[in-house]
Amino acid sequence: MALLSLGGFWLGTRAVSLANVAPAVPSHAGLPWVTVHEGDTLWTIVDAVAPEENDPGAVVTEIKRLNGLPDSLIRPGTRLYVPSARALP
Repeated sequence: MALLSLGGFWLGTRAVSLANVAPAVPSHAGLPWVTVHEGDTLWTIVDAVAPEENDPGAVVTEIKRLNGLPDSLIRPGTRLYVPSARALP
């Protein structure tokens, strides 16, 4: 009985620790996306998807947030989700 109780306790602590490790990923449902090409930067992508935007820096920040990017480094072939026009700051 004690072994069974310890097993249940161990499983419960594993479930809690695994739940705390999972990163929060923003929902990409319905968002447009672009494929990064050689020579692209976040700034050139913003210029292509939101040329009329007055604050491209805010859109760069939003793209980084949507895609979980810690910095502005992007690689060719990567799919980047971009904010929809109605969601732009």
